[in-house]
Amino acid sequence: MKGDKTVKETHWNFLFVFQFLLAILISGTVVQSVAETQKRADSSGWKDNFDLSACTWSSTGKNDFFILEPGYKQILEGKEDDKPVRLEITVLNETMKVGNVETRVVEERETQDGELEEVSRNFFAICNPANDVYYFGEAVDIYEDGKVDHHEGDWIAEKEGAKAGLFMPAKPRIGDRFYQEIAPEVAMDRVEVISNSESLKTPAGEFHDCLKTEETTPLESGVKEYKIYAKGIGIIQDGDLLLKRYGSDISKK
Repeated sequence: MKGDKTVKETHWNFLFVFQFLLAILISGTVVQSVAETQKRADSSGWKDNFDLSACTWSSTGKNDFFILEPGYKQILEGKEDDKPVRLEITVLNETMKVGNVETRVVEERETQDGELEEVSRNFFAICNPANDVYYFGEAVDIYEDGKVDHHEGDWIAEKEGAKAGLFMPAKPRIGDRFYQEIAPEVAMDRVEVISNSESLKTPAGEFHDCLKTEETTPLESGVKEYKIYAKGIGIIQDGDLLLKRYGSDISKK
């Protein structure tokens, strides 16, 4: 009887060890499979999931390629469809609360052939200590014959499935691909950093070691736009528009 008990115990111990090792093997395989799937998704897609839980938010500040200081202004000019276009970008002395984040309002006013085409109020905040700039939405007024005609492109984070996108990382690297706008079926602009050594001559001066990005959106297949940013200045080229003037309170110059 004692011998039979020892055999049975040995048998059950063997089964326990076998099942334990089998569970580890299966678990490892599952983890590896999940990791490989995640890796494939990351390598083939665009970053649209940002962990903002550790951010200390600021509505004022700057990084190398984006200035979020009240009073800072940029004027870009050029031609689109053979018509003169002027884009004025102004960091306003105004904030907007989006969820629990106080964002800075940046106004863009675009005129074509002297007629006001669009006014947008964009909401940005800086995530510290990383110093990345995030985009929380925009209020858009599209004009027709001097009057507001519609608001196509309006979106705000935390409403109707929208969430904040990464607008300008503190240390952009070639090959970075990320969504700036995440508002399903409304605004889904995404950016790929394609160069950090661009040189460009504009009416405002000549700039070197600039950042160049390619913008696309899944909402408009095949459409591409290019922008160039200079360190300490911000955007200096937007499509066919070039920087003409920049600085604080340039309206008095």
